[in-house]
Amino acid sequence: MSNSTSALGRVGTFLEMIKFEHTIFALPFAYMGALLAQIRVPDWPVLFWITMAMVGARTAAMTLNRLIDRHIDRKNPRTASRAMARGIIGVGEAWIYVALSLALLLFSAAMLNATALLLSPLALFVLVLYSYTKRFTWACHFVLGLALGAAPMGAWIGVNASVDPTVVVLAFAVLFWSAGFDVIYACQDVDFDRAQGLYSIPARFGIARGLMISRLLHVLAPLLLVTVGLMLGLGTFYYVGVAISAGLLVYEHTLVSPHDLSRLDAAFFAMNGYISMTMFLFTLLDIFF
Repeated sequence: MSNSTSALGRVGTFLEMIKFEHTIFALPFAYMGALLAQIRVPDWPVLFWITMAMVGARTAAMTLNRLIDRHIDRKNPRTASRAMARGIIGVGEAWIYVALSLALLLFSAAMLNATALLLSPLALFVLVLYSYTKRFTWACHFVLGLALGAAPMGAWIGVNASVDPTVVVLAFAVLFWSAGFDVIYACQDVDFDRAQGLYSIPARFGIARGLMISRLLHVLAPLLLVTVGLMLGLGTFYYVGVAISAGLLVYEHTLVSPHDLSRLDAAFFAMNGYISMTMFLFTLLDIFF
């Protein structure tokens, strides 16, 4: 009983370390890409392997991120309690998780089609690159955006085995949305990043300008989502979803200011989860009706 409890505890620690619940940020956009690929709900096996590929890619990427950043995380009071920073999960154990996650990603991509398998290492490369970019460029937020923007594109490829201009526009919408919220998130580490020589938009330009840049990105994202709707001839439900998501973005920015970041967690976690789920659900409704 104790061994079983211990094993479950380590799994829980690992899932907490990689913030598994944050998969909700990208997975609905992946499903959205799958829905729009043929303007219908894909077969269940296709949706299953898209889900497994997403879980594998994100788990591998987040575990690698914790591996790569563990020395930095130990120095940052905000991240010092992370499992790898504290040594609760060792380097060797983390590499096992990475290997298993990569195997899941590659197998799932192979079950979808040859194009998905061929391009899956490229998506992983972008995910890993993000962990290093904050060491040399304030544009790191856009690399994270590129990684999350790969979610709908990867799902589209999983369905159609090809890339279309429409999904490129959708990927850029997700890129601007996620880069914008990552800029907000980075505001809490400005002093630490500057002291450690790390890069971010808030560390480079200040919190006030960083939030302005985030607002601009969050204006561009809904405009690109509207463009996707026009390119595919989508209907009222889709545009209602875009309008609600735009309203949630506006509300997200009312929760933070250069002088008050106390509600940053609500702005980052709750609002962005609502936005991705809203876009998926209203896209699904539009396809049904």
